[in-house]
Amino acid sequence: MKKILIVDDQRQIRRLVAITLGREDYQIFEAKNGKEAIEIVKVEKPDLIIMDIQMPGGMDGLEATRVLKNDPETKNCCIIMLTGKGQEVDREKGFEAGADDYFTKPFSPLELLNKVEEVLG
Repeated sequence: MKKILIVDDQRQIRRLVAITLGREDYQIFEAKNGKEAIEIVKVEKPDLIIMDIQMPGGMDGLEATRVLKNDPETKNCCIIMLTGKGQEVDREKGFEAGADDYFTKPFSPLELLNKVEEVLG
């Protein structure tokens, strides 16, 4: 079973994404900030991370993505940004940090599901 980590400080968003993906199809993990995400990634080795950018706790999604993409053990994990920051400069920062794709909130559940299925095969 493929593993997905959903990282967002808003519980409702994590829940919406988990429901969109279908809990029976994937093993879902959740983190509320970048630091917690890195801890979970090191233990669970998810196949995909869906990462918000703006989060409290000292480490935002961009920084967490940089850390994960610069670590030889986690660099190959696919990271999809899912964020309210939708300007072109924000997208560029996401891709510079190492994101593999970028979705803006509010998001299309069908588009996100299609991308997840494409990534995880």
